[in-house]
Amino acid sequence: MKRGKRYQEAEKLVDKTKVYGVKEALDLIQKMPKPKFDETVELHVKLGVDSKQADQQVSGTAVLPNSTGKTLRV
Repeated sequence: MKRGKRYQEAEKLVDKTKVYGVKEALDLIQKMPKPKFDETVELHVKLGVDSKQADQQVSGTAVLPNSTGKTLRV
């Protein structure tokens, strides 16, 4: 399959046999070539909790450095 130049440049930066830590992975993402569209990053976390147990429910919020860009009006 033929891939674009940006994809090929990004592919050279990643070692597929290595497991990256969070800090290292974020640094690697920032070094990759920038695309022509708004990027997103998806994060999967295995917490090891049983969601059926009431005392092990997980919920929370995260404050992002840049907001959604929408201003609130009432």
